[in-house]
Amino acid sequence: MMTNNQPFRVAIIGTGRPQNADGSTGFGMAHAHAKGYNEAGCEIVALCDLVAERAEAFNQENAGGKATVYTDYTQMLAETKPDIVSVCTWPAHHAPMVLACAEANVRAVHCEKPMAPNYADSLAMANACRANGIQLTFNHQRRFNGPFAAAHRLIKAGAIGDVIRIESSCGNFFDWGTHWINMFLFFNNESPAQWVLAQTDARRPNTVFGAAMETQGVAVIKFENGVYATLYVGEESQQIVDCAIRVHGKNGVLEILWNAPWLRYKTGEIGAWQLVPDAEVADGIHGDDANTAGVLDVVDALHTGRTPLCSVDNALPTTEIIFAAYESARRRGRVDMPLQTGDNAFTALLAEGVYPEAVA
Repeated sequence: MMTNNQPFRVAIIGTGRPQNADGSTGFGMAHAHAKGYNEAGCEIVALCDLVAERAEAFNQENAGGKATVYTDYTQMLAETKPDIVSVCTWPAHHAPMVLACAEANVRAVHCEKPMAPNYADSLAMANACRANGIQLTFNHQRRFNGPFAAAHRLIKAGAIGDVIRIESSCGNFFDWGTHWINMFLFFNNESPAQWVLAQTDARRPNTVFGAAMETQGVAVIKFENGVYATLYVGEESQQIVDCAIRVHGKNGVLEILWNAPWLRYKTGEIGAWQLVPDAEVADGIHGDDANTAGVLDVVDALHTGRTPLCSVDNALPTTEIIFAAYESARRRGRVDMPLQTGDNAFTALLAEGVYPEAVA
């Protein structure tokens, strides 16, 4: 994990507080990032947070007190010139921070997901880093969780035959849906989407990490290889699809469940559910070790020159599908890919007041 026999120098933007700590407003992702960098033998040289005391506490816990603390990330980038930057802030801040990293010509950026609150900013980040030869990743860490990794291996090995369709349920398109749509790509050989047809409702709108979310929604996606996927989100979604993700193949079906035993599959020849060994899925679908594994993969990819598993190459298509779903709801029709609009159609619809409020 070295360059010129020296450890990669790492900076982290957005240290926050650990998950469930007093005053915490998120999952403390920066702490999982730091664990990965320390395990990879990197040197955490700089930390940036709006609250210096918070960054200093993080420094003592995760960097042995050796990192320089900043409250201005542009100053940090100019003075420390890190090799790798982790961006662990809310989605609205991702684009300006990643673009600043691209301008500073760092070697790699590992950013939390979702990419950004609109497609234009997401595309700008991807283009800027590609233009400067910067390795850009977004932490769709479930590619490393045991149930999803095992499901991917089974599908690749032909356990259920060629994939025909995928169906799933989760809380929303943007924050949670970015994971599930990314899994559609993971399980479907990264085939691009051909079109998206969707609808949303927002009679009880809410926000997650500052981004507006729908109350309910459904999206049908056709991929270029002929596979279809349906994602139900929000209220009552789990009554429609009673597992996290179900993958139908020509010879069988595979299910990732909400609780243990986490992963099962069956084929026409077997006829009964087969459970994947506990050792392969012990971390479940939310295990925090996946975040650390994602950082280890980022570092190894930078060291070897291979494409990282959470590359922008699959994060951007994931994000394009999300905003195509919102655009379909605005148009009340199908959206053919590539997506031609750069805004967030859902927030535009909210601003127009098109969603009726629930009757008390």
